[in-house]
Amino acid sequence: MVLLFAALVIGVAGLKAAQAFFVPVFLAFFIATVSYPITGWLQRHKVPPAVAVLFTVLVDFAFLAAVVVLGVTIVGDLQEKWDAEYYDLARAKILEANGAIAGKLDEWGVEDAVEKLNAFTNENLAELRNIKFGQIWSLGTGVVGRVLTFFATAGVVIVLTIFMLSEAQGFSRRFGAIQAARGPNFQRLVGAMQDTQRYLGIKTIISLATGVLAGVLCWVAGIDFFLLWGILAFVMNFIPAVGSLIASIPPILLALIAKDGGTTNAIVVGCGYGLINMFLDNFVQPTLLGKRFGLSILVVVLCVLFWGWLWGLIGIVLAVPLTMILKVVLDNSDEFRWVAVAIGQEPRKEEPPPEKVNDSVAAAGEAAKATGGN
Repeated sequence: MVLLFAALVIGVAGLKAAQAFFVPVFLAFFIATVSYPITGWLQRHKVPPAVAVLFTVLVDFAFLAAVVVLGVTIVGDLQEKWDAEYYDLARAKILEANGAIAGKLDEWGVEDAVEKLNAFTNENLAELRNIKFGQIWSLGTGVVGRVLTFFATAGVVIVLTIFMLSEAQGFSRRFGAIQAARGPNFQRLVGAMQDTQRYLGIKTIISLATGVLAGVLCWVAGIDFFLLWGILAFVMNFIPAVGSLIASIPPILLALIAKDGGTTNAIVVGCGYGLINMFLDNFVQPTLLGKRFGLSILVVVLCVLFWGWLWGLIGIVLAVPLTMILKVVLDNSDEFRWVAVAIGQEPRKEEPPPEKVNDSVAAAGEAAKATGGN
C-alpha cells in the first residue's frame, strides 16, 4: 500500500507538471468521443472516411468557436449596459435594502449601526462600480488573452481530434492483433471506451438541453442577454453539484434589479432553474445512463476539487468525464473493480451487487454439475 500510494503521488505530480501536454490531449479525446457517432454515420452512408472526419471536425470547432465568440461579444454588451443602466438599478436596490436593515438594527439598539452599515455599503458600492465582466468571464486573464489562447490551443486539438477520429474505427482490430502477437488482452478496454462514449454523448446532450431550456426561461421572463445565460448553463452543467447553481445566480440577480422585475420575478427564475435541473439531473440523466454510470455525491465534490487543482478550469469542466472514464476502466478490471464500486452510487436494496450475482450463478453451475444436470 505504501508503494502504491507513492506511485500514485508520482503519477499525480507528473500530470500536474505535464499539464500543457495532457490538457489538449484530453480535450481532443473528449471532442472525438462525443462526435464519433457523426463520423460513423457518415461512413455508413458511403461517405469517404477522410471527408467524414474533416466534416465532423469542422462542425465541432465551428460550434465551439461560435459559442466562444458569441459569449465574448455578449459579455462586452453586458459591460456597456452595466455601466449605463444596471449599476444605478443595483445601487438603488442595495440602498433600499440598506435603509430597511439599518432601521431594524436601530430599533434593536445596536450602537452606530446606521453609520457603520452606510460606510460598509458605500465602500462596496465603489467596488461594484468598477466591476469588469470580461475579467470574471476569463478568470482574471482578460477576454482577448483567453480568446487568443483558445484559438492557439485549438490548432493542436484539431490535429489530435483528426487523428483520433481517423484511428477510432480500427482500434478493436488493432487490439485483436496485439493479443494475437502474445500481447495483453485489451478487449475489455473496447467495452470501456464504448461505455465512456455513451456517457460523454448523453452528458453533452443533457447539457445542451439545459442550456436551451435555461435560455428559453430567461427569454420568457424578459431577462436581457438570454443567449449568454443559456451558454453559461450549457458549460456549467458539466460541473456537477455546483455548476447549475452557479449558472443560475447571474440571471436571478439580473431579474432582481431589472426595472420591470423584482423579488417575484427573481423567485420565478430561480424556481425555473431548479425545475430544469431537477428534471434533467434526477430523472432524465439516471434513466439514460443507469446506475452503472453514477457517482456518489462525495466523490463528485472531491473529483471536482482534485481536477480543478490539477488542471484549473479545464479540469473542473472535465472532472466528472475523466472520473467516469477511470470508473469504467476499473469496472472492467477484475483486480480493481472494487474501487469502481467504492466510488459509485450505493446500489438499491432490490439490486444485489454484481459479485453476489456472479457467485450465485457460479454456485448454481457447480450444483448442476454435481447432480449431472445442464
